[in-house]
Amino acid sequence: MLLQAIGPGVRLNCVPEGPEPSNSVLKRSLNEGMQMKTTRKLAVGAITAFLTLGMIGCGGMSQRQESTAIGAGVGAVGGAILTGGSPLGVVGGAAVGGVIGNQVGK
Repeated sequence: MLLQAIGPGVRLNCVPEGPEPSNSVLKRSLNEGMQMKTTRKLAVGAITAFLTLGMIGCGGMSQRQESTAIGAGVGAVGGAILTGGSPLGVVGGAAVGGVIGNQVGK
């Protein structure tokens, strides 16, 4: 009724035109966010476990072995930071850090 009095094509609200996001799009966005949080938690847990086990096992290690373990731990943390917690980044960083630590500990 009121729209007829104002005229055709006149909108009274400021809702943008276009299709509304479907529930599947919203669910997919939420699932991706949850997966990222889960991956980050797993990466942090793996780093923590690795560093804890590394510290416990360092008692009878040689200097070279200690340098390798420390390099792997630092590399894992660096890989996690650079890749946003990607498991591949954590493992890659640990491998590269371990190699560097091994060479430094010679």
